[in-house]
Formats: sequence, structure tokens, C-alpha cells
Amino acid sequence: MAASHNRPSAKLCPKTIDLFSTSNSTSNSPFLNAFTSGRIPCRLVHGSVRNRLAWNTSIDDLNYDPVLVLLAEGLRETAHPLPFISRQGFTELMSNINARQKVIPILPKLINPIKLALSSNDDEVFEGALNALIQLSTVVGNELDKYLKTYLSILAKRMSNRKYRDSVTNALNIFEENGEKDILPVIKSKIPTYCSVHI
Repeated sequence: MAASHNRPSAKLCPKTIDLFSTSNSTSNSPFLNAFTSGRIPCRLVHGSVRNRLAWNTSIDDLNYDPVLVLLAEGLRETAHPLPFISRQGFTELMSNINARQKVIPILPKLINPIKLALSSNDDEVFEGALNALIQLSTVVGNELDKYLKTYLSILAKRMSNRKYRDSVTNALNIFEENGEKDILPVIKSKIPTYCSVHI
């Protein structure tokens, strides 16, 4: 009998891990360890149409440090369902009405995890990280300006790929809109071809 990894179904289905298995090859993942040990206080609920997260406590009462930081670390995950958990969890925390006052104090802790995910060669990881960065900009506004240089070289490389030119340009437009007036020269210093949203 052929090994299971040679079956056609193995190629058609996404790579999946058992969150509660003790033999996961990704068991050294800080995000997986945090999730399975309950440091990210939510559980994955499998729906008939789509999955969702159920939080053990109200998001209003959550301490964003370390929960949001751990979710940002999880943006680099590729084995299903970890990408869904990290991206959806990040989105839900960032969508909270009190997000700005909770995120600004821990903003420096979010910069590097998002940078590492943006630098990934995995397209889905990059897309998830770009979306997270857009959400971050929308929540903290010009507070992101002083960290934007961290990302611009990575985004410039992605803009050279036609597949991502529009999505990166859209993100840059959002960063410019949410930033101070002097953020435009910073963007153009790294991406000279960028056209201001105001032109």
C-alpha cells in the first residue's frame, strides 16, 4: 500500500497539524506552544461554512501584551489551522473599539514579528502580514511612521512583482493617509516610483 504522502489527496489538501498531538513536527513553534498551552485564550470552532474563533473571555478584558504579540508571531505559520487562528485573532483584537489605547504601548513589540512575516517567501504569509500591517496603520495612525522604514525595502521588492504591485501600492496609500505629511518623502526615498495618493 502506498505511503499516505503519495496519495493524490495529500496534494489537494492543505498541510494540517493536530493542535493537540504531542508529535507535531512544528511543536517548537512559539505560537503553537502558546495556543495549546492556553496563553491565547480562544478556541477554534469548526463551522459548516467557515471556521471562527471563540474567546474564553471578552476581548475588552484581554491583556494585549502578550496576546496580540503572540498572534503577530503566529503570522509566520503555514500549517493549517494556525494561519487562520493567528490572522483572525489579530483582526479581531485590532477591530476592538479600545484597540488604539491597548496597541500603542506595545507597538514596538509588534514591529519585528510583522517584518519577519513580510519577509517570508510564502505568498500567503506575506499577504497575511501585509493585511496585518494595514490594520496596524489604521488603528495607530501616525504612530507607525517612525517604524515604517523597517518595512519599505521589503515592500519595494514585492512591488517589482506584478502580482503584488497593486496590493502594495494600496498599502502605501493607506500608510500615507494615516501618517503625517513628512511620511511621503520617507516612502519615496525607498520606493521612488511611488505616486502620492494626493496627486
